[in-house]
Amino acid sequence: MTRTYSEAELLPVAQELLAFCKNRVIRLDGEMGTGKTTLIKALCQTLGVEETISSPTFSLVNHYRSATNSIYHFDFYRIEHPNEVADIGIEEYFESGAYCFLEWADKIKPHLPLAYDHFVIELLPNTQRRISKIESREH
Repeated sequence: MTRTYSEAELLPVAQELLAFCKNRVIRLDGEMGTGKTTLIKALCQTLGVEETISSPTFSLVNHYRSATNSIYHFDFYRIEHPNEVADIGIEEYFESGAYCFLEWADKIKPHLPLAYDHFVIELLPNTQRRISKIESREH
């Protein structure tokens, strides 16, 4: 999957991304300001979350619920050592069956699950973004 989109197309892109995924752990990489959190907001809305969705930069993880889904949004930007996530029981989140959206996951590589979908977002010169699937890792 490779898709170019504008901010106005976020909900259709979120729907396509979810339909394309094989796992509930979804890694989104990209430089600062490419729209990872904005896309995760659209993913949560697509999954039926009605509450306010915000970046968990300082709290590390935000938990959202919809009528049918439990969703965890992680932002590992402030992690200085991968083992910091062991203290919050990261493996339990990944094994919970809930959707787990990961930002800055390269900072916790030793703790990533065996199965996840991996996408990269790039900011293009005309304020458009490009999302590309890097891999699906399955058990």
